[in-house]
Amino acid sequence: MTLQLGDIAPDFEADTTEGPIRFHDWLGSSWAVLFSHPKNYTPVCTTELGYTAKLKPEFDRRNVKAIGLSVDQLVDHEGWSRDIAETQGTALNFPLIADPDFKVANLYGMIHPKASDRFTVRSVFVIDPNKKVRLTLTYPASTGRNFDEILRVIDSLQLTDQYRVATPVNWKQGDDVIIVPAVTGDEARKLFPDGWKEIKPYLRVVPQPKA
Repeated sequence: MTLQLGDIAPDFEADTTEGPIRFHDWLGSSWAVLFSHPKNYTPVCTTELGYTAKLKPEFDRRNVKAIGLSVDQLVDHEGWSRDIAETQGTALNFPLIADPDFKVANLYGMIHPKASDRFTVRSVFVIDPNKKVRLTLTYPASTGRNFDEILRVIDSLQLTDQYRVATPVNWKQGDDVIIVPAVTGDEARKLFPDGWKEIKPYLRVVPQPKA
C-alpha cells in the first residue's frame, strides 16, 4: 500500500510498550509522528529512540504524540527499552508498537522488498488531528533520521494551516514567510495590514504571523 499526502492514516489495533491501542483512538485530537525501525537492538535505532524521548517537551508543546514501530515481539521491546535508557540517558516516554506479523508495516507500506523483505525501512508519517497523512519520509536502514527537521516541518504545517502563507527554503520558526499566490492584493492588505516586501508579484515576503 502506498499512502499519499491527504490520505486518511489507516486505523489499526496493536500491542505496544504502553499497552494495547487502537491507533485513531490513541491519536485523539493530537498530531502524531509514526516512525518505523528495521529491527530491535540495532545501534542507529537506539540513538533515534533516545533522541525522540528527549524531544518530548517539544512534541508536547506542539500537541504531537510520537509512536515507534518494529517488527519484533513485545518482550524484545521491553529489553531494548532498558538498553535505550542506559545508553542514551533517557527512558522511552512514548509507545513502541510490536508488529511481528507485519500487519501495521504492510498497512503503511513500510516494507520495501528491494531493500529487505523482512525488515521495515526507516519510514516517517506525520498525521494531523483529522487523521490525514501530512508528511511521508523514507530513509534507508543505514541512515539515522533528522528529528529536528521533522519538528521544523510540523511547525510549518501548523503555521500554514492557520494562515495563508507558505514557508521558504530552510525556514525555521520565527523567519519570514511567503504569502501564497492565491491571495489577491486586496485580500493580502486585509490579512497583512502592516504590508509585505514584494520581490516579484508571485513572491511576497512577510514576517511570520504570530500564532
